[in-house]
Amino acid sequence: MIIRRRIATAAFAMALGLPSLTHAGDSKATFARDVAPIFYQRCVECHRPTMFAPMSLMTYEDARPWARSIKQRVVSRVMPPWGADPAHGTFKNDPRLSQREIDTIVAWVDGGTPKGDDADLPARPQFEDGWTIGKPDAVFTMADDFPIPAAGTVPYTYVSVPTHLTENKWIQALEIRPGNRAVVHHVIAYTMPAGADFKKANPLGMTSLGGTTPNKPGVVYGSGVAKLLRGNEDIVLQMHYTPNGTATTDRTSIAVIYAKEPPKQVQAGGMTINVQFVIPANAANHEVIASQRIVRDTVLTTMTPHMHFRGKDMTYIAHYPDGTSETLLSVPNYDFNWQLTYELATPKRLPAGSRLEVVAHFDNSPSNKFNPDASQDVRWGEQTWEEMMIGFYGSVVDAAERTTAP
Repeated sequence: MIIRRRIATAAFAMALGLPSLTHAGDSKATFARDVAPIFYQRCVECHRPTMFAPMSLMTYEDARPWARSIKQRVVSRVMPPWGADPAHGTFKNDPRLSQREIDTIVAWVDGGTPKGDDADLPARPQFEDGWTIGKPDAVFTMADDFPIPAAGTVPYTYVSVPTHLTENKWIQALEIRPGNRAVVHHVIAYTMPAGADFKKANPLGMTSLGGTTPNKPGVVYGSGVAKLLRGNEDIVLQMHYTPNGTATTDRTSIAVIYAKEPPKQVQAGGMTINVQFVIPANAANHEVIASQRIVRDTVLTTMTPHMHFRGKDMTYIAHYPDGTSETLLSVPNYDFNWQLTYELATPKRLPAGSRLEVVAHFDNSPSNKFNPDASQDVRWGEQTWEEMMIGFYGSVVDAAERTTAP
């Protein structure tokens, strides 16, 4: 009976495409048969050569030296990184491991990390070197290396990158790749007419194309959704550099994949923002609230909380015209190093007249190990020792209503 039950369990797992989980008396979990499928599906998008993760998990030889660390990180659910409270919202880019997957990795490590038979290895996933979106149709790169000093403050820097496009292009995927991630805090890409004096331009008057923050992969829009890159326009990169003790340089690139046909919906978005706050010195749980009235029916697709080192948590709440409210996203343990975009599994319609409220808390106390200086009041500012409070969000608009880029 016991043997029959084990066979049935194994068959069920195989039917679902799950890695087998060993039981007492069975053969030990191996990298080839049990662990590699998990790594290939969940981890190697970032943990591979040319990407920003500190080590590759593509092969047994790559992964074996990190086995105990991997076990600790997956058991504590630090990896894969994810901040959303599961009580609120369902997200299509949720990378969390199932308990079965965690148990399989633990069994492999506790069993001595055997390699297993190479014949059991699944097909290795194929990637385009350096890109998470796949093979780009075009890559636009800064013409020159930008020098970053060893110390001091580098003001926001704007760099114009010509596209040389003469006609409009619909973008289905976009990825910004810093040339030197160690000193790039963030990049925001704008567009403006070719040859315009971008040094005198107000970013609020330019068209936003997209952005990246530490450890952020590229963006692939949903089926039938795209963003417009106009012909005869240049890309302007807003670069925020943070010196790290060594003089160096950066040359950032932006890659795009063009849509194969005109989209049904256009990618849009906005932000709910508060710039008037003051976080008192030594305050451990200071609340800052921002609110935005939704003036027309909006289909919400993504949410991206943004704060700096004192950011503690952020919650998005929709207040509907009928008087009801709904928590759309709660990130109870915000991590500046993982500024994730949360993609709703089912887009949320916010009727005109709704109010999108964002509530954040900041820890400006000495107990915050990342706090640059707990003795000072903190206000809005561009540098990381200052603070920001922005609830970015993405939305889609029917292409018939929006024939130009948002």
